[in-house]
Amino acid sequence: MKKRLLIAGALLAMSSLAQAAPVMMTTEWATQACEAWNQNSILTTGLAEKWIKNDNKRGYKIVQMYRTDCGDAVKVELKISAKDGKAMCVSGGKPENTPNFDVDYLMHAKTPRWVQMGNGEYGPMKAMMFGRLEFSGPMMEAMGVMGPFEQFLLLVGKVPSDTASCPKSN
Repeated sequence: MKKRLLIAGALLAMSSLAQAAPVMMTTEWATQACEAWNQNSILTTGLAEKWIKNDNKRGYKIVQMYRTDCGDAVKVELKISAKDGKAMCVSGGKPENTPNFDVDYLMHAKTPRWVQMGNGEYGPMKAMMFGRLEFSGPMMEAMGVMGPFEQFLLLVGKVPSDTASCPKSN
């Protein structure tokens, strides 16, 4: 009986190692960020009115991001669409769209800055004012949804990730 318990414990320990957190801003991480977006009512309902409707009549908006110190060749993308009166993330992973910066967003920051923003050490205003977060997209629109924008930055801290290495090329 003891031997079975030891084997079961070893298997459990091995399975938790196999489920290590993905590297921050890999396609696997972006899939989890998409799921976390859909669990955040401030994002899904707070962006459901004007923000999600400013989509250039495509039916979606995209948010691309990357870690500056890892290079822009390893971007990830969240695709957001209106569904059932909410702004829902419908996919997260490798970029599949070319951003239209009249409606879409591209953000990048050094890894330690993403971690700080994800931990809530400061919000989007401070991040942009002090150049800690580089941003392309409709600035006035983003300023109008600062609460949801802050929730988006906090997603980075809510999605478990490994920051010790950079994502490999998509």
